[in-house]
Amino acid sequence: MNTLAYAGPGPWILFVPLVWAAVILTAVTVLRRTGWRGRRGPWRPPMDDRSPLAVLGRRFASGEIDEEEYWRRISVLEEHFGRADTGPRNGGAA
Repeated sequence: MNTLAYAGPGPWILFVPLVWAAVILTAVTVLRRTGWRGRRGPWRPPMDDRSPLAVLGRRFASGEIDEEEYWRRISVLEEHFGRADTGPRNGGAA
């Protein structure tokens, strides 16, 4: 009779891993919806939509200026303000 009273942990033992899976999935979902983005965090500054390059890109995309005008203005902006990226060029060493 004693063996019938205790038959091991039973199927309820699966409940603990399911609870942990639910907790982890809930945490990931909440963090994604609140804007968590890895190491940068949710405190990223918003992109500047008024920068000259952004305005020029929007004008080109909407068809206000043609490709020749776009590249001419890009070259003027680069001449006056320099390139946006500051990394090494052509894979060269610093």
